[in-house]
Amino acid sequence: MTKPQESLGRLEELSILVAGITGNPRPVIREKAVIVVAGDHGVAAEGVSAYPQEVTAQMVYNFLRGGAGINVLARHVGARVTVVDAGVAVDLQPHPDLKIRKIGYGTGNIARGPAMSREQAVQALELGIALVEEELARGLDIVAPGDMGIANTTPAAAVVAAVTGLPPAMVAGRGTGVDDAGLARKIAVLERALQVNRPDPRDGVDLLAKVGGFEIGTIAGIILGAAAHRIPVVIDGFISTAGALIAAAIAPQVTPYCIAAHNSAEPGHRAMLEHLGLTPLLDLKMRLGEGTGAALAMSLVEAACKVLNEMATFAEAGVSERA
Repeated sequence: MTKPQESLGRLEELSILVAGITGNPRPVIREKAVIVVAGDHGVAAEGVSAYPQEVTAQMVYNFLRGGAGINVLARHVGARVTVVDAGVAVDLQPHPDLKIRKIGYGTGNIARGPAMSREQAVQALELGIALVEEELARGLDIVAPGDMGIANTTPAAAVVAAVTGLPPAMVAGRGTGVDDAGLARKIAVLERALQVNRPDPRDGVDLLAKVGGFEIGTIAGIILGAAAHRIPVVIDGFISTAGALIAAAIAPQVTPYCIAAHNSAEPGHRAMLEHLGLTPLLDLKMRLGEGTGAALAMSLVEAACKVLNEMATFAEAGVSERA
């Protein structure tokens, strides 16, 4: 290429990574999909979120109207958005762009018992794999899982605490914006959830069943399915990376198929990425979720592949090489 070696830095690394993931020395990124998975959480009853649980369903309708942050950024990068109900606590109105695949009407309250049965955990993983295969039928070069679920930073924090051994006080953040009292309550809830459930960090299905969420499990399945089909999967923020931790606990070999989009403002996110050995592409102090950071990172992955495919070599350009 007509440039000094490594002068494009991480773009070069990305192009090599995508070539390896896909098994194609000239990978092309055209068909981009964001799969936003929604689910509710019984732990919302403990007052760990600044927003009421009904916001989950309300935001699903916002996604379908095209008015959410992920819709704007997906349009910006030319990605399609698929919306999935994996466990919203109410019945949603049918919509042609909504996949209703409800595993349950919200999870159990992890402060008092497991989030779900082991069978439901497997169902969530299988749903994620099926969603990837459905997107493949439409054409798919890269995928990003997104999330929606009031109170879901609490199970995500429980996952990272269980996997890394870090205390809840180090990995719990303010989520949707809880005050100091709300944060203290959230930390206490996490400590109780880990004590009550004792999730096994070496068993990804147990981890998901004990302290996860229906959308988190589905995201883990999306990651497993994408890796199985050699599709690059862009991991978003705190919730999506909780799904990646579960996927990696089940099949550690999926990690090289993951591209970390950004460093979330949630304090536990950095520990998640370090555990997975992933370096984020962006650091924009984002913490919205929905797949928003991943959508932005998709454009960088696409750019890296375009450099690989479209940039002239020294011989093609008639440019003298380094002496």
